Amino acid sequence: MADVRSGDDPALLLQDFVNTLDVDSGTEGLASPAALATWLAGRGLVPDGTPAGDADLATAVTLREGLREAMAGHHGPQEPDLPAELDDTLSALPLRVELTGARPALVPLDPPATAAAGLARVAAAITAAAAAGTWSRLKVCQEGTCRWAFLDTSKNRSRTWCSMRTCGNRTKTRAYRARNRA
Repeated sequence: MADVRSGDDPALLLQDFVNTLDVDSGTEGLASPAALATWLAGRGLVPDGTPAGDADLATAVTLREGLREAMAGHHGPQEPDLPAELDDTLSALPLRVELTGARPALVPLDPPATAAAGLARVAAAITAAAAAGTWSRLKVCQEGTCRWAFLDTSKNRSRTWCSMRTCGNRTKTRAYRARNRA
């Protein structure tokens, strides 16, 4: 199954997944197992009508927040260590290496009609993004109230905020006010 909304770019799928929680507004896109199933089906990761349970939702939230933390580490000069919770979640997902075609790929072990298989496809997007050279360009906005995931397409990979107009402006305005208070 392919991601129908993000085309062939696995980084956009990962960005979309991490952004199911809008930290700024407090909007949770994965508020229930049914919402998770709808999100997975909406991206072509599982067939319509695939059920999800509470354990699937807990796995999805742990995967999402672990990915957010890993992406936050992409601002530094060296690749960050994976958060322990993310490592545990990734090791529990049903994945295998498939050696067909031009390059190997991670594919889910479960039948395609399970939420675990959909989450395994999200996890497989990490290695696909790394192979495409976009994994290290996935970052999280450094504005503490935002934490929105974005793909850094700047030439020198130095982008800090999801939007200069909003988050960059907030940060710079706060710094300016703090300097002028003294």
